[in-house]
Amino acid sequence: MTPEGYPKPESTAEDGEIQVTAVKDPFLFKKCHQFFDPSEIYSQIQAAGLYPYFRPIERNDGTRAIMNGREVIMAGSNNYLGLLSDPRVLEAAEKAIHKYGTGCTGSRFLNGTLDIHIELEERLSHFMGRDACVLFSTGYMTNMGVIQALAGKGDLIFSDKDNHACIVAGTQVSLADTIRFRHNDLEHLRKVIEKAQEERPDAGKLIVSDGVFSMSGTIADVPGLLGLAEEFGAALMLDDAHAVGVIGPGGHGSAAHFGLQDGVHLTTGTFSKSFASLGGFVVGDADVIGYIRHMSSTHIYSASMPPASVATVLKCLDILVKEPERVERLREISDYMRDGFRNAGFNVWTSLAPIISVEAGDMKTCFLMWKDLLEEGVFVNAVVPPAVPQGQSVLRTSYMATHTDDDLDFILGAFRKVGRKYGTLINNGMPE
Repeated sequence: MTPEGYPKPESTAEDGEIQVTAVKDPFLFKKCHQFFDPSEIYSQIQAAGLYPYFRPIERNDGTRAIMNGREVIMAGSNNYLGLLSDPRVLEAAEKAIHKYGTGCTGSRFLNGTLDIHIELEERLSHFMGRDACVLFSTGYMTNMGVIQALAGKGDLIFSDKDNHACIVAGTQVSLADTIRFRHNDLEHLRKVIEKAQEERPDAGKLIVSDGVFSMSGTIADVPGLLGLAEEFGAALMLDDAHAVGVIGPGGHGSAAHFGLQDGVHLTTGTFSKSFASLGGFVVGDADVIGYIRHMSSTHIYSASMPPASVATVLKCLDILVKEPERVERLREISDYMRDGFRNAGFNVWTSLAPIISVEAGDMKTCFLMWKDLLEEGVFVNAVVPPAVPQGQSVLRTSYMATHTDDDLDFILGAFRKVGRKYGTLINNGMPE
């Protein structure tokens, strides 16, 4: 039956054969057209010149970027250690290309394993204090693939409601049943685990949480999560995409921040942030990692990390180990900017990481502030629902160890000016 409003296919007979003319615009695509209807929000903000996404960067030197021919201070990058344009990193990537070529043209399972892949796995497992490590092509594929490989039919996954989309994707492709608990609410987690334990005592259990949550910068209650995991015989998996190279002694991550690096069963991470590259990893006990290596579809059926990406991570890891002061600088910057925003009168989400989200009110105000900040010479990220709760649009700022004090003061000055204009300060916030 043809959906209402769409033409029926035409059939014509020729030489005894039936020829069917395909519908030019399949019903499946109706939602695509509706998305760009003039009445929809994204069409409206595009028409108003406020669309903040997919903006091209013409040059990127870390703390500075060229956009539309203008230099801006970059306060919206996850380049936490400031190594994106470090000459030592660039040289390592270039040498790897000349030695290995531009790609691996195959999966790790077959022809895509280089000696530097093995070296990086060994170096990372040592850095993270675990037995073994396996690499993935992206951080997204890491979480998706680890969850899919480990949690199968009859198992249970307990997932924080604010977990990153790649964790959610992993729970969706897994054959396990997923129970979501309220963000960082260990009381609620205990209740749902107790209920599950009573109903399905023999089920395998996986608790999974971001180590540092990407939008708020809050840190998971690792001691509490680990305590519940041990009490109920569950495995604990932390996604440290925004934690490795960022928090904990020497940048060892969220578990190390609490002195519990040896207790967490699995830690995942990405190379697209502190390590200025692309790819991901998981560390844990040797047998578990070996199982993931052989059973994770996102590992087996994807081309391996390109040589330049691997070499970049190796050099960044070298620098992190030799220059731990970068992590300390990040902590100083985070404290300075949190205090600076609050003293200026902004409502700032609680954070202990170099991710500071400034409340901007409704979606339209958020986009207007984003545009004005860019015109002032500061690039930040406009984050609106559903990435954040309804009515809580934020300007997400993030910082690098290479930001100078002058950079930080410039950012705060631009925010004060724009905040006064739109009345988003919680004190002295009337528009001028």
